Amino acid sequence: MTHHDHAEQGDEPTTSESGKISVSLREPAELAEALPYLLGFYPDDSLVVVALHGERGRFGGRLRIGIPDTEGGRAALAPQVAECLGASSKARGARPDGALVFLCQEPGEGHSGRDVMERLRPLVRDLRLACGERDMPVYEALCISEGRYYSYCCPDQRCCPPEGVLLAGTGTSVMAVAAAYAGMPMHGSLREMEQRLVPLGPPFADEQKRTLDAASLRLTPRMLKDDDRERVRAETLALLGHLMERFQRCTPPVATWTSEDAHDDGLLGHDDCATAIIGLQDRDTRDQAAEWMEGVDPAPAVRLWRALARRCTGPYRIYSAPLLTLAGWVAWSGGDVPTARVALGLALRTDPDYLFAQLLHHACNEGLDPEEVRRCLRGERPGLKEGGEGREPDAPADATS
Repeated sequence: MTHHDHAEQGDEPTTSESGKISVSLREPAELAEALPYLLGFYPDDSLVVVALHGERGRFGGRLRIGIPDTEGGRAALAPQVAECLGASSKARGARPDGALVFLCQEPGEGHSGRDVMERLRPLVRDLRLACGERDMPVYEALCISEGRYYSYCCPDQRCCPPEGVLLAGTGTSVMAVAAAYAGMPMHGSLREMEQRLVPLGPPFADEQKRTLDAASLRLTPRMLKDDDRERVRAETLALLGHLMERFQRCTPPVATWTSEDAHDDGLLGHDDCATAIIGLQDRDTRDQAAEWMEGVDPAPAVRLWRALARRCTGPYRIYSAPLLTLAGWVAWSGGDVPTARVALGLALRTDPDYLFAQLLHHACNEGLDPEEVRRCLRGERPGLKEGGEGREPDAPADATS
């Protein structure tokens, strides 16, 4: 399996002449254990469809979407997913010859993984019909719940019994070995990744809201005046430059994601957060921040945008759309596509009409080169050229293009 693209037949992880890794995934258990590595995280409450190409079942594009709560919502989903998988794969160069389907959901209280599997069976039936109508037969469909997988397609109860099959321990599968060898990042579960981006609760929330109220009253009138808008922009970029330097200097200890986030939250004061959040609601300020981001180490930059997004409390949650979009942009620029997709997806759930997030989300999912976006950003303002010419004087010198 390549870092980004596909898996091919072969007994053990092997390296081809091109340097790409090939992995054999023949059994349902191997497919179920490979899923987190295909996406870069474990997809809680998700439907995942993976395109297959050629006789050897080479992996292609993949789609992830939340599983609707209602039967009507699930019934309407199947044709849309099949159409989207076919169209997106064709845009990448080849129509799929088949598909794999994964449904990941934990049971509610009083229910079992088997109950989840049966409840979602009509959705799988509809998906198999919709994909079959487009000549993309579903070769395997698995429900993953309570640490077990259940097959909708395999009739052999010796390998796929009705009570499901226990998944192997984390890091023990052939796919885990190949992913470690290739340096593929793993980020835990989708729920954990999203939790790192949502607003903080008490005791931070109340004080942060009061500070945001004050900053909004102080800055919004200035941002509406032509003669004052540029000064607010320069002040905001200068502040962001100082915060970035702080995050570059202060690396969190290697521990859990919760301790890393707590460390980063402690690096920010309420006033600085409020000033940065309000200032970044200006499109030009956001775009200039995105421009000088390309010159920095992506890790502290993602940490900064993530920490600022967590400060968009209460009625200011919609203000997190620029922060989430910048987090996604920096992650994508640094090669961390899973983090980028999660951040950009959450930005669009926060503000579905946020155009910058829409454009980046589409470009990231279509596998475009981030450099194409950089060129667009550079071209937004007259006089901005590659190599740093035209840099805003208040942007940090080590964080410009």
